[in-house]
Amino acid sequence: MSDSTLSEGQAWFADARFGMFVHWGMYSEQGWEPSWPLVGNNGAFPYGQDVPVDDYYAKAGEFCPPVGAPIEWMRLAKACGMQYAVLTTKHHDGFALFDDESASFGIAHNEPGRDLVGEFVHATREAGLRVGLYLSLSDWHDPDYPAWTDDMRPYGFSFPQPEPEPWGRFSARLQAQLRHLLTAYGPIDTLWFDGGWEHSARRWGSRELEAMIRELQPDIVINNRLPEVGDYESPEQSVPHPIPDGPWEVCMTMNQSWGPVAEDPDRKSARYLLSVLTEVAAGGGNLLLNISPEGDGAVPAWQRERLEVIAGWMDRNGEAVLGTGRGLEPWQFHGPTTRRGDTTYLFCDGRPQEFVVLRGVIGAQITSIRALGTGQELSFDLQLGALERIVGGPCLCDVVIAVPADALDPVLTVLEVTSAPG
Repeated sequence: MSDSTLSEGQAWFADARFGMFVHWGMYSEQGWEPSWPLVGNNGAFPYGQDVPVDDYYAKAGEFCPPVGAPIEWMRLAKACGMQYAVLTTKHHDGFALFDDESASFGIAHNEPGRDLVGEFVHATREAGLRVGLYLSLSDWHDPDYPAWTDDMRPYGFSFPQPEPEPWGRFSARLQAQLRHLLTAYGPIDTLWFDGGWEHSARRWGSRELEAMIRELQPDIVINNRLPEVGDYESPEQSVPHPIPDGPWEVCMTMNQSWGPVAEDPDRKSARYLLSVLTEVAAGGGNLLLNISPEGDGAVPAWQRERLEVIAGWMDRNGEAVLGTGRGLEPWQFHGPTTRRGDTTYLFCDGRPQEFVVLRGVIGAQITSIRALGTGQELSFDLQLGALERIVGGPCLCDVVIAVPADALDPVLTVLEVTSAPG
């Protein structure tokens, strides 16, 4: 199932299917979107705020969360069957969650010696998940970047080009921050860049950064947001069409916001989120589902409710998602499908009414069909053409599967179709 473009040490990513994204920082204390309010917001964040730069940073020193929040995040992630987790170690606003001299603005300034990245890494490993770290390349607080000011509005996805001397200082700090993240916490499984659109690959020194990263962490998997570098595609907020040929991952929020924005009412249901997960799995990709803890690290109650529903569904049906490969052609079933060996999983996006139809398979090889969530065995009929009935033997046909009401999963029904090897 693993894509050939990944090395043996990276192969886990191709089969992971499900991970947790955690957006957490100084903005969480205020209930804001990460970073974007200070540049006047952007249309991509419909409930984001518009906050003057000085106001955005005014209470940065108040972000001093209690110890232990990542333990609860990872408990929820583990229950949901997630295989890895990614934390925003530094967003575009420049506030760092790690303790290093290269990052003078951040948690270590608020609480000397405090390292939220270290706490996250420890909790993630304790839960048995793989560790991912997000780092924004852009830094709207760094005077050498240069820092964003109110008179630079509106934000237009272009940034002032600094002079060589200040850019050299900034580049050295960025490299030092990367080196710290990749040497201070043991093996890091995935590195999630962002903000690369503001400068060219040449200005970022993408190839030089990549060489350093691969030297320090040979098995790390890098997303494609460091220009001209990357092991996988990372579309945002929607499933890509057509499906990428190689490794890919969709990052998605549970509403329209990456931060704990209380004014955002567009909360996606657990069933909707599971429908996305199953579609992503059917395309051989991963879903990186975001949580947006509040300033004290607590997961908002409505997000927790959805994660608990997802956890229950994964407990019943997770084998149809985790470690599976792409399933049938789209015309063969009205819903996503995955496969593991001789077993095919059918995800019933719509609530089945009496039956579903599986098309263009060798029906004679099917040994059993059951509702995965309930374990109930289901009856099925092979629909053969006249010629196929006369000729006999294994042939392609339609399969009509009876799905009684008591076999349905309360959230999203999955059917397991097992065939004899052939």
